[in-house]
Amino acid sequence: MNPNENPPPASPENAANADSNQPGNPSEPVPEGAAPFLHVADLYAGYGGSRVLHGLGFSVGEGEICAILGPNGAGKTTTLRALCGMVRGRGTVTLGGTNLLGRAPEAIARLGVAHVPEGRGTFTQLSVEENLRVGAYVRREPAAAIRTDLDRVYDHFPALRERRRQVAGSLSGGEQQMLAIGRALMLRPRLLLLDEPSLGLSPILTRELFGIVAAINADERTTVVVVEQNAHLALGIAHQAHVLETGRIVLSGSAADIRADEQVAQAYLGYRV
Repeated sequence: MNPNENPPPASPENAANADSNQPGNPSEPVPEGAAPFLHVADLYAGYGGSRVLHGLGFSVGEGEICAILGPNGAGKTTTLRALCGMVRGRGTVTLGGTNLLGRAPEAIARLGVAHVPEGRGTFTQLSVEENLRVGAYVRREPAAAIRTDLDRVYDHFPALRERRRQVAGSLSGGEQQMLAIGRALMLRPRLLLLDEPSLGLSPILTRELFGIVAAINADERTTVVVVEQNAHLALGIAHQAHVLETGRIVLSGSAADIRADEQVAQAYLGYRV
């Protein structure tokens, strides 16, 4: 792997497992030859007259975790916003063969895309359980199905069960992040977009949260795209990764290879192997 080259986007068949003895490892990668579940090609996006993304292209197989890494201002958050319709984009973005570009965010949510924004975005005046029920609003399903999914979220995040009647604004930062992810899970997403889930959390809470995300991916085969500053932890649960600089992908590959490459880690990700 040459960090000075701009390699083609990683495909699902290039995704590799990390050491199976490591806790929180990604589940088995998508079988060789499988069609990409999320396909992004020539994606341009920005704000007003300012372009942020310059022709991004990558694919994610169903059931994979994809990490989007890079410095502040690289375009990571804009990438997620373009995928969920919060920012208008030009190019190709398909999910299971269905085009996403040009659709309103609520229409994309109905297609099974859940976005957990940076800063969590909880409804601070509502209770924990009310926040979770908001996540299931677009599903319009019977109360029994919603109750089943509430129990499923509480199994992932036992602290939320204990605080289900508590006002969300009174939760700790870690609990609010759990609530934001739990609310997204209430959509029963096909694609989960996580923007800086470790922001403001202690190292212990961050490791716990990433372990839960890995478990959700392994148990429910939920496809995840995670933007994260803690590159080492993100690469520990991901199948593949892409490194952005100034709105362009400068490095793509399996998460295991990128994590193990000392030159890449120091040059692009700011840590030593």
